[in-house]
Amino acid sequence: MNIEQKFPSIAAMERGARRRIPHFAAEYMFGGIGTETCLQRNRDVYNGIQLCSQHICDVDNPDFSTHILDRQFSAPFGVAPIGLSGIVWPRAAEHMAAAAKTHNIPFTLSTFATTDLETARKAGGDSAWFQLYPTIPAEIENDIIDRAERAGYDVLLVTVDIPTITTRERDVTSGLSLPPRFDIGTVRQVLAKPRWAIQTLIDGIPRFETLRRYVPEGYNIEQEARFLSDITNAHVTREKLLRFRERWRGKLLIKGVLDVEDARFCNQLGADGIIVSNHGGRQLDASPHPLQVLPAIREAVGNKLPLIVDSGIRSGLDIARAIASGADFTLLGRAFISAAAAAGRPGVEHAMAILKDELRQTMTQIGSETLKDLSSHLLE
Repeated sequence: MNIEQKFPSIAAMERGARRRIPHFAAEYMFGGIGTETCLQRNRDVYNGIQLCSQHICDVDNPDFSTHILDRQFSAPFGVAPIGLSGIVWPRAAEHMAAAAKTHNIPFTLSTFATTDLETARKAGGDSAWFQLYPTIPAEIENDIIDRAERAGYDVLLVTVDIPTITTRERDVTSGLSLPPRFDIGTVRQVLAKPRWAIQTLIDGIPRFETLRRYVPEGYNIEQEARFLSDITNAHVTREKLLRFRERWRGKLLIKGVLDVEDARFCNQLGADGIIVSNHGGRQLDASPHPLQVLPAIREAVGNKLPLIVDSGIRSGLDIARAIASGADFTLLGRAFISAAAAAGRPGVEHAMAILKDELRQTMTQIGSETLKDLSSHLLE
């Protein structure tokens, strides 16, 4: 059975990922916070968006290429930053970066990915973006920014929606940790997934590679994890954003904005775009869906500032729904990490091809020749 038959959709790839990865990795990847109301809301909102079809028309080859941040991409979607990616599948970040380069879409590396920023930039080329989590020592934070610039990144993404560490029930009960904690429970989970175990032995225990050089010499893996936890302060204040804007000479995106006043500040700051996001339902169970606040944010910042959305997108149809609802671009996380876990780099490339095909089919079905036409098909 070839990959197209085995994985005809993103949902099929998610099922394939569950068959290959330990329980703690699956709980981390697919879980949300609290009662997971926000996680469900992310799907309910997309499922509720209807598009009207205009069948008597001449649309046969819709154009969904996208110009954003002074770059022309082949489609209006990219890879969202994913922390602990190597826990889900070894070298997942490199697979996603290389696939994004092939498909000419952006890939975003998280500070807390298990691939260092230099390696990811080589794999992703000009398609690679870097996402920064601030640190308490300013010298570490500044050095990471300098490294990103030297590596050739031209887009820096700052995530602002993690002002405090949150507790996710699934992660606690599954025994998730980095480095992996091999007690009786987790050992059983690993032994039940031999392909994951073998690949992890080949590629090595996943660690936060971008941050490792700042760990004091002589620390073991557990001491390293505690040190990195102690120096991380992801609460991004206005003062910090001003400092990042002054220091970073490339494009600056602010991720995790849901509030109109925050959006206005980002616009006044000189940000090059805003990512309207509820962090995939993983931070606050009462968060609204990005598309619920998008109209107010658009009114506040005007039409020139790009607005990107994520959280809950699982198909090319969802991408069309988001663009029709006013987004300029979209990011997906779980879809691509699932693809990497299900079938490695070929799986990620296949997932990107699926999304392009679904978007093309959707636009042809409704009679939308360009992305700008999608809004006219939105059923209010």
